[in-house]
Amino acid sequence: MAGSQLDGAGMAKMKTLEEALHQVQHVHSLVERMAVALKTKAGIGIMGQQVKRAAVPLVGQLKGQFGMISDQVAGMILIAGRGGSEQMKVRALRESVAQIRTALELMQNKVKAQHAVEAENTESP
Repeated sequence: MAGSQLDGAGMAKMKTLEEALHQVQHVHSLVERMAVALKTKAGIGIMGQQVKRAAVPLVGQLKGQFGMISDQVAGMILIAGRGGSEQMKVRALRESVAQIRTALELMQNKVKAQHAVEAENTESP
């Protein structure tokens, strides 16, 4: 039975997207730690800087192939660094993480559709 696989460019893009999703998960965990610290009234302290530090490599990784998503990550970095209400910052960071994750998952589906190649059937009749 013939199956669907990805061509070389598709495999490279999927690898980039999978690594980016892994890094976004790390950023998400930092944002949720910020939310817990805020809820327990412990203060978020340097957690904004930790989010920035975790997200900066993601911008460079995505810039070459997925510029729009990279710009979303850059926007999230700006949110993490700005002042103001900590509660508003956590809310905006949560929204940004959700938007980036959704964009990455949609791009994975798009790459699968654009770079699909039928696998050869090696069975003999």
